[in-house]
Amino acid sequence: MKKMLAPLGVFLLLLCTASFGFAEDVDPTAPATLGDVEAATGAANTAWIMTATALVLFMTLPGLALFYGGLVQRKNVLSVLMHCFAMACILTFVWLVAGYSLALEGSGKWVGDFSALFGNGLGVDDTGSADIPGILGFGFQMTFFIITPALVIGTFVERVKFSAVMLFAVLWGLFCYAPICHMVWDSDGWMFNLGNGVIDLAGGVVVHITAGVAALIFCIMIGPRKNPQPPHSLVLTVVGTCMLWVGWFGFNGGSGLAANGAGAMAIVVTHISAATAALTWMVIDLVTTKKPTVLGICTGAIAGLAAITPASGVAGPQGALLIGLLSGAICWFFSVTIKNKFGYDDSLDVVGVHGVGGLVGTLMAAVVAGSLGGFAPDGFPGIGAQLGTQAIGSLFTIVFTAVVTVVILLVVKATVGLRVDEQDEVIGLDQASHGETGYID
Repeated sequence: MKKMLAPLGVFLLLLCTASFGFAEDVDPTAPATLGDVEAATGAANTAWIMTATALVLFMTLPGLALFYGGLVQRKNVLSVLMHCFAMACILTFVWLVAGYSLALEGSGKWVGDFSALFGNGLGVDDTGSADIPGILGFGFQMTFFIITPALVIGTFVERVKFSAVMLFAVLWGLFCYAPICHMVWDSDGWMFNLGNGVIDLAGGVVVHITAGVAALIFCIMIGPRKNPQPPHSLVLTVVGTCMLWVGWFGFNGGSGLAANGAGAMAIVVTHISAATAALTWMVIDLVTTKKPTVLGICTGAIAGLAAITPASGVAGPQGALLIGLLSGAICWFFSVTIKNKFGYDDSLDVVGVHGVGGLVGTLMAAVVAGSLGGFAPDGFPGIGAQLGTQAIGSLFTIVFTAVVTVVILLVVKATVGLRVDEQDEVIGLDQASHGETGYID
């Protein structure tokens, strides 16, 4: 009996302590102070961006890996997964050493400086305009640095050397992604200050146009596959698509760096655009092939997600609907008609989906920001003037990315080489490059 009463006594003592105010009294009716509000806002923003960081990494690992992995032959599935996994690892290292500093530090117009090498100066106490820790901003942007070169994987699958993939990722991240990122998203960057500023909330220019242009250059320079085959597992592709779709809520919804109404709108318009583009592609498939294909609806969804990315901070639901319709139709045309006409082997349609989708969304951002329930940024000069700014920024990015990518691939080709031997391509990269197989027959 005494053993039973002892815990009860402790509980009653704690209850009395709380009831009779041995701790400091708190008046629940007292108004919140400015400090309380700022602390709560900072905590909410931090919690949301921590979640968004996980969601964006989830897009690459495992979302993009499974999406691409299902689209190749079964003898190459592990190589694609390995490319995504290894890129995530090596680009994390590069971002820490110099990528972050070059992309988002310094006051230059074209690229950052070396003031934050190895994360120098970043900690848990320093906060930016969104009241999130500096180290969290570093981590969130790192996930973008990872996924952008990883998108290019889809254009050279089944025929590229693993060493070439790794060297390309490092050089391209430092000399292509970092400068464009700085120009668009750093307050001192050239495109940030071009006109009223290029509208690109989450990476239509920084991520999708750069990846699409690099993919086009890569697939031309490496040449077509010897014997392309249909996807080996659309099941994996559907699963990867679903992961990408959900992860994109962090991609776009987190890019405002705040847990607020603008972030909520970004998530909603992201979903609307993806769903609309997926349905548009499905209907086109139904008209042209008489069957709604699984590959088509998945590819359409990704096109809609890529296209809404730059405009997700200014588009309303009606604008997202229009962007979804346009991206679904235009990306289908480039991925099917234009690719077949010119004969370049963009294996998994990185050019047609990400490059073209990113360009469509970047241009349409000027349209939906000034109409269709959109939210024009401060100082918005009108649709025409903003469209000119968007076009100039896009054209510069296309030319810059093309030139830098050609130079990088020439360096890679001269050092480690680009393409595997024909015999290795026949065997498959799982065995030839990694000595493993994805499936046991």
